[in-house]
Amino acid sequence: MKSRMEVHYLEQVRPRLTERFGYANPHQIPRLEKVVVNVGAGDAGRNQKLLDSVLDELGTITGQRPVVTKARKSIAGFSLREGMPVGASVTLRARNMYEFLDRLVSAAMPRIRDFRGISTRSFDGRGNYTLGVREQLIFPEIEFDDVEKVHGMDITIVTTTDKDDEALALLTEMGFPFRGATPVVIGAAAE
Repeated sequence: MKSRMEVHYLEQVRPRLTERFGYANPHQIPRLEKVVVNVGAGDAGRNQKLLDSVLDELGTITGQRPVVTKARKSIAGFSLREGMPVGASVTLRARNMYEFLDRLVSAAMPRIRDFRGISTRSFDGRGNYTLGVREQLIFPEIEFDDVEKVHGMDITIVTTTDKDDEALALLTEMGFPFRGATPVVIGAAAE
């Protein structure tokens, strides 16, 4: 069974993008390829409990087991040695990706204090978008009392297009609340 956001993409977003950009081939229509969620925990090498907490929380948020990221080289100024754990990362694809993005857009982002929309300036020039989240507490799955330390995370959304304007149109149609954009309701019938 497909997730709500995937059905929205197939039934409403694809036709709108085809109409807007005039794609001749259905394989030209941009789509979401993967989502990478990365948490940096610099103290993880000295505090195993913090690393375990980050891994548990990231697994709870994404529904997938995270991978520990390790330092590639030693940096004396940061008391960092090659191979020390420095964070955790998860790559989401297919159903897990759509379910995570649905929860991010419809449940987590509205919980951000003083939220006025996300910036359109975080595209990388190749159609990918990176969003920084300041604290993991915006996700409803995280219990405040169980949090070891408040930390942020980077969420990178990789698309199949290499043009930022097409990626912006895709994410806007998918319901991402960009500043100044008209909100899109996921699951609403086409008018």
